[in-house]
Amino acid sequence: MLEQIRLNKFIASCGVASRRAADELIKEGRVKVNGKVVTEPGISVTKKDRVEVDKQLISEENKIYIVFNKPPGYITTREDEKGRKTIYENLPENLRTLRTAGRLDKDSTGLLILTNDGELIQKLTHPKVKVPKIYRVVAEGKVTINDLKEFQKGIEIEKGKKAYAEGVILEYENGETTMDLILYQGLNRQIRKMLEIVGHPVVMLKRIQHANINLGALKKGKFRFMNNKEVDNLFKYLKNLEKVAIITEKKLYKKKKEI
Repeated sequence: MLEQIRLNKFIASCGVASRRAADELIKEGRVKVNGKVVTEPGISVTKKDRVEVDKQLISEENKIYIVFNKPPGYITTREDEKGRKTIYENLPENLRTLRTAGRLDKDSTGLLILTNDGELIQKLTHPKVKVPKIYRVVAEGKVTINDLKEFQKGIEIEKGKKAYAEGVILEYENGETTMDLILYQGLNRQIRKMLEIVGHPVVMLKRIQHANINLGALKKGKFRFMNNKEVDNLFKYLKNLEKVAIITEKKLYKKKKEI
């Protein structure tokens, strides 16, 4: 008997969209199963069913997961109207359809996870799950413990927008501070803005870890495939984070009701 899989999960597993986005595609009447438009996200399909999104046949392909060390000067998009260099110029033709789980700004370097697995991208970037990302940062001047305490309390980097970070100072040398900062958010140029506000502009910023995946000794502009064990461990790690997020949300809801 063929395995039944919910339609939104099947669409996500094909790398088309996250489950939530897949639900919207279905509700909008953009999905067909065996030639018929479906509008109920809860239906199930098998691998023998013919599924189309926007009249394009989709199928579960071999999942690809790579770790890429982004060099400076490249943007994290496939194409750019301004003609700037993109990270995809560093990848072979057959990997240029992969999508990134999050971004790094043009001047930053380090770890990017690329995949055709839409479900993984959704899990890695969902704001409620709070997936940690660790950055090695060099900043001008002497960053203090008090600065890091302010980061933990939160700094308003834009009107109505607070940014948070946890950190540890590694060394102060030649007028510069080297530190590791951990983010659970994904705000645009977050670290640069936070350090600018406390008077320590960023000199160098490199992402060294995303979730439980490390950059290791991978050279700039190079990539490597993640092995099956790494992928399995990553999904287990994210599942545990999701459980923590659900428990935290329930506790907050209970507190609000008590108030």
